[in-house]
Amino acid sequence: MYFAMARGLQKDNIDVTAMEMTKWFDTNYHYIVPEFEKEQTFHFFSNKIIEEYKEALTLGIKTKPVLIGPVTFLLQGKEKESGFHRLDLLDKLLPVYFEVIETLVNLGAEYIQFDEPCLALNLSKKEQQAITKTYNQIAKKFPTLKVFLANYFDCYGENLNIALQLPVDTLHLDLVRCPLQLNDILESEHFNPKTKLSLGVVDGRNIWKNDFETSIKIIEKASKKLDPENLWIASSCSLLHTPYDLDLETTLEPEIKQWLAFTKQQKIEEIVALKHLLKADNDGYLHLFEENKLANLTKKSSKLIHNDSVKTRISNLKSSDSHRESTFSTRQVLQKQALHLPLFPTTTIGSFPQTKEVRSWRLKFKKGTLSQQEYDALIAKEIEASIRFQEEIGLDVLVHGEFERNDMVEYFGEKLNGFAFSSYGWVQSYGSRCVKPPILFGDVSRENPMTVKWSEYAQSLTDIPVKGMLTGPVTILQWSFVRNDQPREVTCNQIALAIRDEVTDLEKAGLKIIQIDEPAIREGLPLREEEWKNYLNWAVKAFRISASGVQNQTQIHTHMCYSEFNDIIASISDMDADVITIETSRSEMELLDVFVDFKYPNEIGPGVYDIHSPRVPSLEEIENLLTKAKNVLPKEHIWVNPDCGLKTRDWPETKDALKNLVTAAKNLRSQTLELV
Repeated sequence: MYFAMARGLQKDNIDVTAMEMTKWFDTNYHYIVPEFEKEQTFHFFSNKIIEEYKEALTLGIKTKPVLIGPVTFLLQGKEKESGFHRLDLLDKLLPVYFEVIETLVNLGAEYIQFDEPCLALNLSKKEQQAITKTYNQIAKKFPTLKVFLANYFDCYGENLNIALQLPVDTLHLDLVRCPLQLNDILESEHFNPKTKLSLGVVDGRNIWKNDFETSIKIIEKASKKLDPENLWIASSCSLLHTPYDLDLETTLEPEIKQWLAFTKQQKIEEIVALKHLLKADNDGYLHLFEENKLANLTKKSSKLIHNDSVKTRISNLKSSDSHRESTFSTRQVLQKQALHLPLFPTTTIGSFPQTKEVRSWRLKFKKGTLSQQEYDALIAKEIEASIRFQEEIGLDVLVHGEFERNDMVEYFGEKLNGFAFSSYGWVQSYGSRCVKPPILFGDVSRENPMTVKWSEYAQSLTDIPVKGMLTGPVTILQWSFVRNDQPREVTCNQIALAIRDEVTDLEKAGLKIIQIDEPAIREGLPLREEEWKNYLNWAVKAFRISASGVQNQTQIHTHMCYSEFNDIIASISDMDADVITIETSRSEMELLDVFVDFKYPNEIGPGVYDIHSPRVPSLEEIENLLTKAKNVLPKEHIWVNPDCGLKTRDWPETKDALKNLVTAAKNLRSQTLELV
């Protein structure tokens, strides 16, 4: 059932589409969005948390079970029908939570942690009341249970007074994202000194070594108001977001490695070390304090990090560097003349299936058992086969398939100065898919072209336009472990300048269409809406810096996925990409509702089938989605494309789906022309 929810199911006359998948708050972890109906009922379906707790007990370990809080669970879902709010289901949901809690308490659980990261959001009165109701009821039903309430990813903000008045044993604070909230809590009239505080001073989302000196000052500030037994020392959030063990990394530059901390042997040890360093008899841990201090000092002056020429280029940026030569209306005319594309042009997002064979070539090449010449010949053959397939089915704009790329961020990081790479730094992205984010440790620059060779080769094989494929600066930033010694805006602009150089080189090589993917632009949004404007200003500017060095007739595409865009559509418009392709099929084109009121000025390709599922969309299904798009968008502005890249799919389903896509576009084209 879980896999059917996540991937869809097409078997034995069953045809079920996958549920929506989106990012967990502003992280790079994805979750399946719960779907709720008005008459929804809930049942205790999985014993996973119970079995894991019992397993730990058999090992002699008494753990603190962790549950997603009921309010966050409901708020992170969506209604599948009108006429109710998902919070209306709270009374039906709480009895199931009580059942889980009772089972754990009967097994001996003293503490249960409830994660309510919704407390980092701007909550309405109704949502705040749901929090109060939930934890009052839990306290009433389980008076001896010690409730550990965790908020992370940002401050409690205007929810602080609500949280401080809850009948909970412990409040957790993310003091990495929001260090100043400790002052707010300690100075609040609602603060009860008997309430325990969990101080999240060790970064659970990034890989840099903790600054013991700073953390100790924070903990000492709290200890002046609270007894030591009422203070917990913790990571800022779950360690899901950081790699497992730095000791496995034997090839990292030693100077860089000394600045890092992964989960098992570093972040957990940092938490333990901080506990002991605060004690009077801490002699056995003072050497760790000195080592930590030295590592952080060397980081501030390292020549590996700081590049004067990059800093000079950043300081010399002008307003004109983030603007195209002419407006879109002028560019559109010139691009139509240059490209000769039909109505409803068809394309894919970039990558084609990376088969076991393709991945084995890359592995052999990295191990040295395949020479550069042999590897290049295999990649060239695969690119040519993909070009011929695209020509055969009638796509209007082609891609080279990205067979040479391991990951859309790692590939670029390997070719840019300022990045390092782990061998085993995997973190979960969704389901069984893991990613190995680059380590962005220093000033970023590009020494040589990164993608021109294969893009130019692909274009030489055909007269049909081939898109150059790049990852945008905001996405490279968001999907890396980013240095924490300068503002993210500055780092993003450094990446943008490197991508700008690549864009202009692709144009010189004869590529008339260049796509700069920005799937991560929304996940960078601060959780509180009042902070959005500043982020969007610099994120949009970084994209425009990367895209604005080309001539009017060169068409710039961008792609976004995993996101809801309705509330930032004006900023997306400000990016001024000639064409934007977006993920819309899982929500059945729900995203297009925004275009009823907001007249998006440029061209747009709403995704017409879900690439995260192996099911092949029917011709009728694609045609229905395109009809919905045509009812909202000007026909001259509509592109036809999948939701996202096809890297994780297999060739048979890819070929069948794309044939249906092309046929649907041709049918719509014919119907539209007949009406003219």
